[in-house]
Amino acid sequence: MIKGFHHAAISTPNLERCIAFYTETIGGAVAWEFGWERGTPEADAVTGLHNSATRAAMLKVGNSFLEVFEYTSPPPTPRTVQRPVSEHGITHVCLEVTDIQGEYERLKAAGMSFHSAPMAQDGSSMVYGRDPDGNVVELIEFTG
Repeated sequence: MIKGFHHAAISTPNLERCIAFYTETIGGAVAWEFGWERGTPEADAVTGLHNSATRAAMLKVGNSFLEVFEYTSPPPTPRTVQRPVSEHGITHVCLEVTDIQGEYERLKAAGMSFHSAPMAQDGSSMVYGRDPDGNVVELIEFTG
């Protein structure tokens, strides 16, 4: 039986910057940190990588978690452009907020870029922005 959603995970080129954004700016908290060294067969089996090595943290954000990884092996391919949400795979993470306009203004002042201003839809308002690594973060406020 599936109980519900536990966490999403992202890979970052700068773990400290990513943790700072999701804790200091977004308001999450570090639940725990972990990682593994190259040559850990169990980690390679789970990730499907060869000679993987990483530092990571599990962040508590509201009632769910966000797992962030900084892989040192194998070396990741640097991102040269912001990945469009139309690309296959996970397109964004969504954070439920109260006072979407206030959160939009606060995060914009903190340096977060947004695709647009918040927009109303049936029963909610939403907006897409980007974290420091270019990952899409949706803010949503349910109004109905």
